[in-house]
Amino acid sequence: MRKRANFDTYWDDGWPELKWLERYFLTLAGRRQLFAGDNDNWGLTLEGVEGTEHLPPYRGRIDIDLTILVHPDLGVLLCYHRSGGGSSESHYSKGDLRRLREWIKTFHGDRMPVGFFVPFETAWKAVKEFVERDAALPTSIEWVAGKDIPPGTFPAP
Repeated sequence: MRKRANFDTYWDDGWPELKWLERYFLTLAGRRQLFAGDNDNWGLTLEGVEGTEHLPPYRGRIDIDLTILVHPDLGVLLCYHRSGGGSSESHYSKGDLRRLREWIKTFHGDRMPVGFFVPFETAWKAVKEFVERDAALPTSIEWVAGKDIPPGTFPAP
């Protein structure tokens, strides 16, 4: 298996230490650093799970991504995506689902539903668990399965 990360200044193989990541979720200075550049979208990836590391992408290799989208006022939207091996599944952090028809625009111009944002402290629990359990879907927060999301939740940019 190959771990990769793109998170603030850490763009490399492997995942950063939890202590390094923690400050971005639990301290004001860390959060400010996330918004200092032109990005609000980060991620952790595990490629080749369940013995599929020898297979090419999209040809049987199973990969897991945790996308971490941050907003200074709303918190964090997490997307857990597992793909390959003939299947695909997505899960989104469960915030205030009454706000699924309210959107914010990301730095990249995508519109994201406010209802999937959770507080930074809540998101930290899931990110920490994701790292500690080698990309298993975290159970420390509630998720909404992609298949259960109403049409129009993610409008075109």
